[in-house]
Amino acid sequence: MQGSPRAGWLAAPYVLWLLAAFAAPLGAVALLSVQESSEIFAPISLWPSAAQYQEVLGDPFFLRLLLNTALLGFAVAGASALLAYPLALWLTRLSPRAKPFGFAIILVPLLTNVVVRSLGIILLLAPRGVVSNAAQALGFPPLNLLFGWFAVGLSLVQVFLPYMVLALYDVLDAQEKRLEEAAAGLGAGPALRFWRVILPLSLPGLRGGLTLVFLMASTAYVSATLVGGRKVQVTGMVVLREGMEILNYPMASALAMMMLATSVIVTFILARVIGRMTPWVEARPPRRWPSLPPALRRAVVTVAEAVAPVLSRFLLVSAIGILLFPLLLVAVASVNDTPQATVAQFVGFTWKWYAAVLQNERYLSDAWTSLQIAICCVAISLALALPAAFALVRAGFAGKEAVGAFLMLPLALPGIAIGLGMLRLLQWFNQVPPFLGVLAVHVVLVTPFMLALLRASVAQLDRGLEEAAGGLGATPARVFRRVILPQLAPGIAVSCVIGFLLSFGEVTVTAFLTTARLQTLPVRIYAEATFSLENTVNAISTIFILVTVALLILVNRLMPLDRVWKR
Repeated sequence: MQGSPRAGWLAAPYVLWLLAAFAAPLGAVALLSVQESSEIFAPISLWPSAAQYQEVLGDPFFLRLLLNTALLGFAVAGASALLAYPLALWLTRLSPRAKPFGFAIILVPLLTNVVVRSLGIILLLAPRGVVSNAAQALGFPPLNLLFGWFAVGLSLVQVFLPYMVLALYDVLDAQEKRLEEAAAGLGAGPALRFWRVILPLSLPGLRGGLTLVFLMASTAYVSATLVGGRKVQVTGMVVLREGMEILNYPMASALAMMMLATSVIVTFILARVIGRMTPWVEARPPRRWPSLPPALRRAVVTVAEAVAPVLSRFLLVSAIGILLFPLLLVAVASVNDTPQATVAQFVGFTWKWYAAVLQNERYLSDAWTSLQIAICCVAISLALALPAAFALVRAGFAGKEAVGAFLMLPLALPGIAIGLGMLRLLQWFNQVPPFLGVLAVHVVLVTPFMLALLRASVAQLDRGLEEAAGGLGATPARVFRRVILPQLAPGIAVSCVIGFLLSFGEVTVTAFLTTARLQTLPVRIYAEATFSLENTVNAISTIFILVTVALLILVNRLMPLDRVWKR
C-alpha cells in the first residue's frame, strides 16, 4: 500500500540530528585535513592545502602504517568468514527452542564491552596465561604471544566475528532448503553441497560481512593498544596519539580521511568482486572458469568430502571457544587471589576485588556518568528512531531508500573520524558542555541500531486494527496510544535494552571526548588496563558481562533472541 508523502517528515528530526552531530564532525575533520599548517594555534584557512596528505604519502612510516592496517583488516575479515560459516550454519539448523540459546553465544560477546573481551585475550595469551601454561604442561617452553600481530588479529576476530556470523545467518536462513536436499539426492556430499549450493547463494551476505568486519577492524585501536602494546601500530592508534597527545589535528584528520577513503575503496572492490561471482543477480551469463582434469577433480572432491566434516566441527568449536572462553577467563580471574590481572593460574578464591570496586569512588562516579549518558541516549534515540521508522515504512516519497541509507550511514564510516571531529567542534564551541558532546555522538552511534529494530516492529503492525479504531471514532492520538503503542511495546523495550548496552559499553569514540571531569566507566577501564593491570579490572569487567547477560535474559523474555536479530 502506498503511504502518504507527508509521513516522510517524521524522519526530519533524525536527519537534522545527523547533520548536526554526524555530518558536522565529519566536515570539521575534512576541513582540518586540508590545512597547510599543523601548528596548534594556527588560524583555520578555508583555502585547501594538500600539505598533510603529501606528508603522509611521502613518509614511509605512514605508508607502512596504512598498509599494515589494511592487511590486518583483510586478515581479520578472512579469518572471521572462515570461522563464521560453520557457526552460522549451525544456528540455522537449531530447533526453535534451542535457537535463542545459540544466539546468546553470539549476542553476549557482541554486546560486551570491547575492553572486557580484550582482557580475556590477554589472559589467554599472556606469559603466565592459559596457552603458556598449557604449553609448559605438554613439555614445551613457556610462550608469550602478546604484543604481536597474531595477538591483535585474534583479539579483533573475537570482537568482530559476531558481525560476520549474523551477516551470514540472514542469507543462510533464507535459502531454499530443498536446493540442498536436491543436491544431496543427486549424490553430492557435504563439501560439494557447500561449494556448489550454500556458498554461491550466501555470497551477498558474505559481501556484507566482509565489508563490515574490514571497516571496523581497520579502524579499531582499543584491542590493538591493549593486546599489541606499543609494538603493534595501527592507524587508529596514531590518529588518537596525533589528536590527543601531540594535538596535531590536521595530521590526525588527514589520517582519518585516508582511513575513510580506504573504506570506500575496499567497499567498492568487494562489491565488484562479489558482483562478478553472482551473475544471476543481474541476469548476466555466468563466467566460465577453467576446470580441473576429471581425474584430479575426483581426487580433490574425495579428499574434500573426507576432510569437510572434521574441519567443520573443528571450526565450529574454535569459533564458540574464541567467543566465550575469553569471557570465562575474565570471570575466573575476577575471583583469583592475585594482584596481577594477567595471571591465569588460579591461586585462591576471593571476593576482595569486587569489594575494592564497590568501595572505589572513581568507579562509582564513572558508572553513574555512563548510566546517565546511556539513559539519555536511549531516550533521545527512541524519540528520533520511532518517527523515522514510521516514515520509512509508511511514507511514500521519492528518495525514501536514499534517506534510509543516509540514516544508517554512521554504521559504515569510521567512528574515529566522528570522535575526532566532535572533539574539535567542542574546542571551537567551548561553551557546549562535554557531556552534551559525548551524548550527541552516542546518539549518532546507537540510533541506527534502534531504527533497524523499530523499523521491523512498525512493518509488522496490524493496519486493520488501526482502521477499525479510526472507524469507531478514535482520534489519531488515541489510536496511537491504545492500538499502536501496545503492539510496539515489546519492540520498543528490546530496542531500548540493546541501545542501552551499546551506549553504556562504548569506548572507541568516547575516548576522544572524555575529560578529567567527565569520564565514563568503559574509558576508565581502558585507561587502567593500558597503564596498570590490577585485578580490579577483571572484577569490573565481570560485572559488565553479568549485566549484559541479565539484560539479554530480559530481552529473551520479551522476544526470543533469534527473532530480535531477524528484526
